[in-house]
Amino acid sequence: MADDIRRVLVYRLGSLGDTLIALPSFHLIARAFPHAERRLLTNLPIASKAPPAAAVLEHTGLIHGYIRYTTGTRSVREILRVAVEIRRFRPDVLVYLAGARGITAAQRDAKFFRLAGIRRQVGVPLTPAAQLNLFGGEASTSPDDDLESEASRLARNLRELGDAQLDTPSSWDLHLTSEEHATAARAIGSDALQQELLAVSVGTKVQSKDWGRDNWRNLLTRLALAFPNHGLLLLGSTEESDASDFAAAQWQSSGGGPVVSLCGRLTPRESAAALARARLFIGHDSGPMHLAAAVGTPCVAIFAARNIPRQWFPYGPQHRILYHRVECAGCGLETCIEQQKKCILSITVDEVLAAIQASLSNSAVKRS
Repeated sequence: MADDIRRVLVYRLGSLGDTLIALPSFHLIARAFPHAERRLLTNLPIASKAPPAAAVLEHTGLIHGYIRYTTGTRSVREILRVAVEIRRFRPDVLVYLAGARGITAAQRDAKFFRLAGIRRQVGVPLTPAAQLNLFGGEASTSPDDDLESEASRLARNLRELGDAQLDTPSSWDLHLTSEEHATAARAIGSDALQQELLAVSVGTKVQSKDWGRDNWRNLLTRLALAFPNHGLLLLGSTEESDASDFAAAQWQSSGGGPVVSLCGRLTPRESAAALARARLFIGHDSGPMHLAAAVGTPCVAIFAARNIPRQWFPYGPQHRILYHRVECAGCGLETCIEQQKKCILSITVDEVLAAIQASLSNSAVKRS
C-alpha cells in the first residue's frame, strides 16, 4: 500500500532539460507516494551550462533531498559510498527514471539497487519496449507514426503507479514562487514589459545542435522587420552572452523594440518566470526551450537530427518543430565533422520565419 511507503529513491540523471521532461513523472511519483520522503539520486554537474536537478525542482515539493555522484565513475570507493548512503536512507521503493542505455545497463543498475537494499523497483527498462521511444508497438507505415517523446516513455514505464497526465498543465507545474516572478520582472524591466515579448536562446553546449550565429542574426533582423516594436528577451548562460548579442545586433535598427539580455543573470527557475511572460520562444533544442514549454509558452524549436524525431521535442501540440530527417539521422553525435551538420544547417531562415509567423498568427487568433 502507498500509505505504508515511507521512503522513495528516484533515479534520474542529466541536467536542465532532462529534469524538465521528467516533470510529469515526478508529479506522478508524488501522487503515488504522498506521505513518503522522496530523495533523488542524480549526477553532479559537469559544466556551468548543466544546472543540477535541484535548480529545477527547488520549491516544488516533489523531491525532499538529493544523493549525488559523478556519472561514469570507476572508483570502487565512490560506488561504495553511494551504496552506503542509499542503505542509510533505507528506501522502500526505487523509481527508475534514468535514460535508456540498453538492457544490460538496466540489469546492472537493478542489481546495484538490490545490493543497496531496495527490493521493490518500479520503471527499470528491462525489455526492448521499455528502452525504445516506440510505444512498444510494431513498425508502422510512416517512420514517425509510432515515435513518442521521452516524457511519454518515462510515464509509460511508470504506469503501475498511475496516469502521469501528460496533457494536463499541472503535470508540468514548477510551482514558481512570487519572489521568482518578481525577480524576473525586475530583470526584464518596465519598458520591455509594456511590449509583446519574444524570447530567444541561441546557445547550445553541443556543436552538432548549433544552427549558426549568422543564421540567428539574419533571422532576428528579418523578424524585427516583420513584427516591429516587439521586445526581445535573450536567454542562456553567461558564456552565451556574446553569441546572443551578435544575433540581436540589428534588432532595434530593424524596427524591433527593447532588447533585454538575461544571459547568466537569472536562475533556471527565474528564467522560467521570465519565459512565462513571453508570447513565443525561439531557440535550439535546449534547456531554455524545455523551460518555456513547461510554463506553457509556445516554442519554435530548431532541431538537429542527432536524435530520433519527437524524443526531445517540447511536449504538446502548440509547438512548431524544424527537423530535417537525413540518412544519418539518429547518429547521436555531439560533434559533426564528416557530414558538416547538414541536418540542422539545411534548415533555412525562411522556414523558421514561416513557423514563427504561423505560431504568432495562431496565438493572436486564440487571444482575440
